[in-house]
Amino acid sequence: MADKRLSLDHITVTDTTPWQLAEIAAEVGCEGICPFLHSMEVLPAMPAYDLIRDPAALRQTRDALAATGVTVDLLYPFTMAGRTNPQDFAPALETGAALGAPLANILCYDRDPVRRTEKLIELAELAAPFNIALSIEFYPPSQVRTLAQTLEEITRTNRSDIKITADLLHIMRGGEAETSMALLNHPAIAIAQLSDGPATIDPDKIEQEAGIQRLLPGQGAFNIPAFLNALNPNTPISIEIPLQSEINRGTKPQQRAKNAVNAVKNAIDP
Repeated sequence: MADKRLSLDHITVTDTTPWQLAEIAAEVGCEGICPFLHSMEVLPAMPAYDLIRDPAALRQTRDALAATGVTVDLLYPFTMAGRTNPQDFAPALETGAALGAPLANILCYDRDPVRRTEKLIELAELAAPFNIALSIEFYPPSQVRTLAQTLEEITRTNRSDIKITADLLHIMRGGEAETSMALLNHPAIAIAQLSDGPATIDPDKIEQEAGIQRLLPGQGAFNIPAFLNALNPNTPISIEIPLQSEINRGTKPQQRAKNAVNAVKNAIDP
């Protein structure tokens, strides 16, 4: 599996801008990045920026991509709640197209299943002219919690341009690990996210773990070889390993990224 495409997720080095993310990705040997289009309050370590509203920041990011040869694999954030108007994402999709992004990562929090499906279809139709497909990230605190539920959601939309972001952490925390592992070769899975963690965790800490404090591969109890072997061979691997503890220690983003990439490479080819 040595030829796996590796992508550096923004929350692995949360304390960087997208252009810095691209530069660090190139330094540590990642071909792709998964950036946030703007900073978010729920990620307090992230510096303030907005690629959608700041042409200079967008230009700086495009310049960094061109200079490094790194490309965008997945965009954040696209959160679909009950009151979300999919049309409001048009500027974000336009910005994503300017970055050459193929996928927009979708979290689904709408509790109404009919409305949720309708809005996913509407957003997919909006994204299509930008050559951006949707990629639903199943996540236990959301309303699409497991891989099986995600596949059911995609079936309801009857669209081939709605894909899946498969995060090993969410598989382990979603309560259907064995079922999910058996579905990982499904062609709808567009990208996989890798980290490690303890076998169990206090349910109240799931969001904290996911957003700011995971473990490097090899430090936890997840069956990473089974996850990697179950994926289609050409599935890109996003390195999504936030380590707030290392930020607090003063470890530089470049070093944290290097440590994460090395751990992932060792997991891929032990």
